Amino acid sequence: MNTREVTHQYRLKQWMEIIRECRSSGQTVLAWCAEHDINPKSYYYWLKRVRMAACEALPSLTGNNPIVPVNMPLPSAGGPKLQESSSDIVLRFGAVTLEIHNSASAGLIESILRAMQNVR
Repeated sequence: MNTREVTHQYRLKQWMEIIRECRSSGQTVLAWCAEHDINPKSYYYWLKRVRMAACEALPSLTGNNPIVPVNMPLPSAGGPKLQESSSDIVLRFGAVTLEIHNSASAGLIESILRAMQNVR
């Protein structure tokens, strides 16, 4: 890593903390920036940079299959009846029930399914 990259990473970490502090203050961005003598344009510039860095840090789905196979036993004909639900997808793993709506983001669904892999 060269000096420019190290400097950028250092500033990015500083601004992540500044953004975190602003958001947790309960104040508006403009009020918080005025109180801390920060130019709101600088705040929004760094917010954009922090968001871009976060997106770049996400694993790429290119070349990977974004569909996660789920192996579940199907209920038998004489087994328990499935309840009606307003959810678009309902997954049941023993005592655990997962309901997903169409409005859920792909990232959220992927995270939930990864977590559900650990349910026993």
